[in-house]
Amino acid sequence: MWKRSMILALSAKNKIGFIDGSIEKPNSNSPDYHNWNIVNSMVISWLLNSLSKEIVESVLFLQTAKEIWNEINQMYEQSNGALIFQIQKQLFSLSQGSDDFSTYFTKIKRIWDELKTIHEIPNCSCGSAAAINKFLEEQMLVQLLMGVNDSYKAIRGQILMMSPLPSVSTVHSLLIHEERQREISANPNLTTDFIAMHVNNSTPNY
Repeated sequence: MWKRSMILALSAKNKIGFIDGSIEKPNSNSPDYHNWNIVNSMVISWLLNSLSKEIVESVLFLQTAKEIWNEINQMYEQSNGALIFQIQKQLFSLSQGSDDFSTYFTKIKRIWDELKTIHEIPNCSCGSAAAINKFLEEQMLVQLLMGVNDSYKAIRGQILMMSPLPSVSTVHSLLIHEERQREISANPNLTTDFIAMHVNNSTPNY
């Protein structure tokens, strides 16, 4: 997550070249050296300010942003296999529990997005791409429905009976609507209490 956020931040500021090596350090007698050194120091400060104190102490005296980036990668980056295992374990152990549906959906979507970033499925316009995307969408839908509470059992059964299966975004909308309907049903006096309060506040006091 840290790596992803730093790449986005540095790309937005057009400074990604200072960590991937595409903007090389010029010779000390080059007219560009002074400006390069200023920007390199600025990128280093961004990196250090985003790290915990313990990590900062291990990279503080490295001279370039690229050296700091590479050092952190070597120390903390996991192999794809270990990382996929960890994320999949989180995914299959996740359930709604005491969370409302929106909170549960946010948690599971974050894991899906992280998994997509690691797999890096290439984009293509062939027929296979549509089939792969459909398969992944159905997998996410099933994972989502597996984790919801049993109180959604009826609507979950209705969704699984649909042919073809709806998209994840459609199911999200359906379950959010269901959750709101339950909130209204659980508070039957909400509307009448609101109207009574409004009438009392608008009636002149004779």
